[in-house]
Amino acid sequence: MTLLERLNETDRFAKTNGIQLTEIREGYAKAEMTVEDKHLNGGNVCQGGAIFTLADLAIAAVMNSHGLLTLGIENQVTYVSSALLGDHLIAEAVETVNHKKIPFAQVTIKKATGEIVASCTALAYRKQAPMEYDALM
Repeated sequence: MTLLERLNETDRFAKTNGIQLTEIREGYAKAEMTVEDKHLNGGNVCQGGAIFTLADLAIAAVMNSHGLLTLGIENQVTYVSSALLGDHLIAEAVETVNHKKIPFAQVTIKKATGEIVASCTALAYRKQAPMEYDALM
């Protein structure tokens, strides 16, 4: 099983919310979702938690792309525009520091039109335990 298949299947929260990984390379990952009615908050815009879950799945993929189990320890998200019903969102995560214990990544969440919706930074803890998969994709 590839890392992409593993995370798409085992991250049940992301899967239930229509979020899936579409690309993983060492140090890079992309996840996507289309904003549905279930993602809307009381202001009729995409709930911040849905946007963060999209970013979080991309973070999990990029941080685990080196074959070692890596778990998030701190994230910060900044929302700069709203996503509306029907918007297709793309989260691109880039690992900017591939530290043996504390890697760091940056994520940009955009609409398919290119408009930035949010930015996220992520810090993780890399365990010295294997993350089992056959290939990234």
